[in-house]
Amino acid sequence: MDYQTLKTDILILGSGGAGLFAALHALQANPDLDVTIAVKGLLGKCGCTRMVQGGYNVALSPGDSVERHFMDTINGGKWLPDQDMAMRLCQTAVTRVQELENELGCFFDRNDDGSLHHKAFAGQTFDRTVHRGDLTGIEIISRLMEQVRALPVNMMEEHRALALLPSRDGDALAGVLMVDMRSGEFRVVRAKAVLMATGGGPTMYRYHTPSGDKSMDGLAMALRLGIGLRDMEMVQFHPTGLLAGRDTRMTGTVLEEGLRGAGGYLLDGNGERFMLNYDADGERATRDIVSRGIYAEMRAGRTTPNGGVYIAMSHLGAEKVAQKFPGMVKRCADCGFDLAGGRVEVVPTAHYFMGGVVVTPDTRSRLPGLFVAGEDAGGSHGANRLGGNGVANSTVFGGIAGDEMAGFAAGQGTWADIDEDLVSAAIDESMSPLRRAKADINSIRDRLLDLMWEGVGVLRDAQGITRAQTQLADLKSELLASGIGDANRVFALSWHDWLNLQSLIEVSEVIAAAALSRENSRGAHYREDFPEVGSLEESYFTIARSEATGLKVERRPVEFSIVKPGESLIQDD
Repeated sequence: MDYQTLKTDILILGSGGAGLFAALHALQANPDLDVTIAVKGLLGKCGCTRMVQGGYNVALSPGDSVERHFMDTINGGKWLPDQDMAMRLCQTAVTRVQELENELGCFFDRNDDGSLHHKAFAGQTFDRTVHRGDLTGIEIISRLMEQVRALPVNMMEEHRALALLPSRDGDALAGVLMVDMRSGEFRVVRAKAVLMATGGGPTMYRYHTPSGDKSMDGLAMALRLGIGLRDMEMVQFHPTGLLAGRDTRMTGTVLEEGLRGAGGYLLDGNGERFMLNYDADGERATRDIVSRGIYAEMRAGRTTPNGGVYIAMSHLGAEKVAQKFPGMVKRCADCGFDLAGGRVEVVPTAHYFMGGVVVTPDTRSRLPGLFVAGEDAGGSHGANRLGGNGVANSTVFGGIAGDEMAGFAAGQGTWADIDEDLVSAAIDESMSPLRRAKADINSIRDRLLDLMWEGVGVLRDAQGITRAQTQLADLKSELLASGIGDANRVFALSWHDWLNLQSLIEVSEVIAAAALSRENSRGAHYREDFPEVGSLEESYFTIARSEATGLKVERRPVEFSIVKPGESLIQDD
């Protein structure tokens, strides 16, 4: 099969906060570098950063501190985060948000005295979430786009990454196999350094928030290369996904955490407030606790017409709610709900993936030349991500990756030789559905959504997980025997639906395997047959990898490099 070969110093996969910040920082560090951004959709118009509503966690207010932010992150992550990464996140967020304002021109909301306004987010001991109304992500990504468009960056829009290509000797990453979705042409991009910033996107669940182009492609490619993935059982469910019925894509989209932080109530189908029955912090408990509370109400049958619960804001004053949360009010109105003055149906929705590639705090993977940032990287959040730490994580480590890759590309990085046979095999495998008769791919996807929601969702047990594993194996076999019945690769959306589904099923298998391995309950992972947290002092994280004999999951002890359980960096704790 013919393919075109391109060369660049730095190849960035993804154009969210991590990818765009990496491009900016790489060219700031070395303007002579050739930098290429490849994205599955359109630059700055796809992905999850632009969808961020709530805000950006940063310790800037009097009385707050980096140490307090760090301790909230560790406690929220149930003592599973990589502490060096978590500290790097909290420290660098301070300079990064100043960079966003002063260099990129982001406008964040301010108090009357001119200081940045911070709103309350759940699971934190201080109001530290900087925001632009309830549309923070659009503000950040728009300003980033303006900066990147002004630079000599090569743009590869609507290009799908198919495989990470190691060097001929296997000692480094040599490039990436891609396909131009518009023409169907294959391209091998050779690079000295590659940043994987494709974003997570757990869209294998019935209710999910990420955009439809998200299908865990980055983690699937890393898995196929035998790279270790940590914390893969940790799927975060946002408690309040809009529930407008199964026939609209608006179902699952987030109603931001600031609603509960501002004093919103969660009500069961009978109109009774219930979260205080599950946690003393009520609606302001962490996302995992609130999601389990809602799920328990749903399972008990105390539900709304569409099977969820209500969020109510009217007791705070309709005019005030409309002024403070205009984006949320409009979103609900588009689906026939009155957020400001009435009630809105909500359901826990798969939102964020804490798991990812094992990396160092400077974004390096074990494979020289492969850097990972954003939601593709594991370690920063442990068992639970604090609301507001997501976009901070992407921009912080995206910038770090840009700095590191610039040094790597100018130093030890080389254009390594690629195994041509490996390229040919990867192309042939990607084309296999084009050669098979058309099948009902949507039916396979629908069954995947339900089995992951029911078997490896908010509440789990061994019986449900093992049943899901059997079903996943069956779905995988069915998919591999299915095709799209059309060899035309030009804008072949059915082909890309098939490839999306392949990635989702492969990553789902890893989620299930890691969930079965963890026989305790931490953060987003709750085992009803193992409800105890377990010894914090003996905390471990999981690492999953694909081997010739199948998936292997191992446990590794958490290194308490900064603070140990029972200790704190905050004196009044």
